[in-house]
Amino acid sequence: MSLWILLLLPLVTAGVIGLAGERNARAIALGGSLATLAWAVMIALQFPHWTADQWLYWPGPEQVEDQFPVLPGIGLRLILGVDSVSLLLVLLNVFLMPACVLGSWTAITERRREFYIWLMVLATCISGVFVARDAISFYTFFEASLVPGFFMLAIYGGPERRQASFKFFIYTFVGSLFMLLALAYVAWQYAEKNGEWSFAISDLTSFSPTLSATEQGWILLALLAGLAVKVPLFPLHTWLPLAHNQAPTAGSVNFAAVILKLGLYGLYVFVLPMVPLAVVEWGPTIGILAVVGIIYAALICWVQTDVKKLIAYSSVSHMGFAVLGLIALNPIGLQGSVYYMLSHGFATGGLFLCIGMMYERYHTKDLREIGGLARAMPIWSFLFITLVFASVALPGTNGFVSEFLCLIGTFVAVPGAQSGYPGVLGPWFALFAATGMVLGAVYLLYMTGKLCFGPLREPDDHHDHEELPKDLNIREITAVAPIVIACLVFGFVPWPILHAVEPVAETVLKPYPEIVNRWAERQATDASSSVATTPEEIPGGIPGNVVLVSEPANPDHQGSR
Repeated sequence: MSLWILLLLPLVTAGVIGLAGERNARAIALGGSLATLAWAVMIALQFPHWTADQWLYWPGPEQVEDQFPVLPGIGLRLILGVDSVSLLLVLLNVFLMPACVLGSWTAITERRREFYIWLMVLATCISGVFVARDAISFYTFFEASLVPGFFMLAIYGGPERRQASFKFFIYTFVGSLFMLLALAYVAWQYAEKNGEWSFAISDLTSFSPTLSATEQGWILLALLAGLAVKVPLFPLHTWLPLAHNQAPTAGSVNFAAVILKLGLYGLYVFVLPMVPLAVVEWGPTIGILAVVGIIYAALICWVQTDVKKLIAYSSVSHMGFAVLGLIALNPIGLQGSVYYMLSHGFATGGLFLCIGMMYERYHTKDLREIGGLARAMPIWSFLFITLVFASVALPGTNGFVSEFLCLIGTFVAVPGAQSGYPGVLGPWFALFAATGMVLGAVYLLYMTGKLCFGPLREPDDHHDHEELPKDLNIREITAVAPIVIACLVFGFVPWPILHAVEPVAETVLKPYPEIVNRWAERQATDASSSVATTPEEIPGGIPGNVVLVSEPANPDHQGSR
């Protein structure tokens, strides 16, 4: 089944919306999003590697129907393909598309046609990132997602929408340029050694580990400049709260549920396989930033009175867990990180939908002005509370599975671990991250108590906005209920997804035990020596740090692509 159709369906829908009038834009967008979802489900049903015992992409390199030559002279081909991880993220994206359309049905009253055009274009760009199997296609879709996000925020956002949209664009655009330079450098080095250019991700990830430690260090820093902003990793998170707070409902859902996953997916598809020496060297530093982000954002949430901004900061905290799982360098952590991408997408996307529906009725997000909504909106309150439980990682929800795996993976990620996957983090990282879990439960449950329970508190002017019924209608329930069901189903039945991700995790992490053990030996030697060693004294030292491994990783460890 062609992946091109998956990308073209939303674009065709956008074209039809452009030709139709304002009145029909919503219905066409809903039809197009449902058609895209149906096509993605058909692809998932035909995907042959859900139960494979190794990391495989589909279509494979021998199948050329999903390859399109652009500039063959420099090896530039548009290549599409999916593995189990990227296909799961595609399904997350297209699953939320109809919910975004339904959630914006009455919220967008002006320039509807343009809004739904941008929404469809954004869906194509996000899916394009997940199915791209060459670096240029990945970068193109990664950058192109800025354009619809920028216009949705700048045109349909709140009072500070212009500041938020420019901050969002500049942060992510500038960082992405460094990522492009890193990918171009690896492709150039590949051409120098092999006599031909290639931007295929399989070629770059097989070749890059043979580069020196110095080169891998700089490549890692450049990749992080582009990807960590999207995660967002502390301290590159400052664009996110304002963008979330000012974005329309569909924009907030997309920012939280899928756009943040572009950065994490980039770490998984580029950073882990391409620069293993640098990942081991810089892993503790990245882990510290993740833990600081978890605790810092949780403390900021404590003092928030704006519900939307509180949930935005909670995303910064939650993404720290996903980064820890990724940097744990063991299958448990990586499975947890992938599961966290999905569980956070469902839970936080659903929360932003609920907040948008509340805002339509009361035109406020201030906890000081509104509360006790369980009396006036019992259906809304039930759905909202269930989504909060998923965000808190209550057992029985998908959030518990993902957070538990990330913490366990981090806890056992110590040098010399008997699990066969030694790491560079360990119990202290897990302990501080668990502190963030406790803080997260406190601020989310406090918000829920203020918002849903106690005496009913409504703004004085809420009677001026009574176009909608007090509680959710059928359309709104249809938008949110499937997300709530997904949070519960994947909380009780996580093993199909975990089993599908396991061979991917094992293949990506195959070279790391040897590298980490050498790093640990080097650390032990340095600790027992009273002679300080500087990077300049060691050939190939990673900038600003001590070289850890004298030999490059074996490219044969990269596994099947």
